[in-house]
Amino acid sequence: MALENKLGIMESAELARAEEKISKKKALELFENGLLDKFEIGTFKGLSQIHKYLFGEIYDFAGEMRTVNIAKGGFRFAPLMYLEAALENIAKMPQSTFDEIIEKYVEMNVAHPFREGNGRSMRIWLDAILKKELQVVVDWSKVNKEDYLLAMERSPVKDVEIKVLLKAALTDQINDREVYMKGIDASYYYEGYNVFKTEDLGQE
Repeated sequence: MALENKLGIMESAELARAEEKISKKKALELFENGLLDKFEIGTFKGLSQIHKYLFGEIYDFAGEMRTVNIAKGGFRFAPLMYLEAALENIAKMPQSTFDEIIEKYVEMNVAHPFREGNGRSMRIWLDAILKKELQVVVDWSKVNKEDYLLAMERSPVKDVEIKVLLKAALTDQINDREVYMKGIDASYYYEGYNVFKTEDLGQE
């Protein structure tokens, strides 16, 4: 069964296709309209602004912190009772160096603040931080899918792999539409980690 959505779609594969199409269109609008430069950088508020823009046409919960506990592939994300505090701590984390920024990205992934669409929103959020602080972004076309998925799975315990992987894919083409589009095109490709079918753990 598909998540409840504004489109009235009942089948999960059909919803995934609609998500891909709509979120790509909205992500491109973020770039072309310069909206990302107006959002907060490095906070949950900024991430929620991105999420709401990408998924507002699809879900009522777009931009809102999840209200259930979730797990994927056997990994449980931050328990709901600690989620708000985790997000406050993430907002306070430094982001002046590459290592600090990736550590912040890893912690936000562990928090997984939304019911759906975390990966897509967080990669745009990550690039926004890198662009602001270091004048670089990730060229996602240079990131191997399987290496990325494994590195992200292991990152809560050891973040060296994801740092090495993403550092090798950095580019200074921060205002290049083609580079940005690669990130959008890659976004659904990388959802393999983001949407192993989510196990809804309810209000434990």
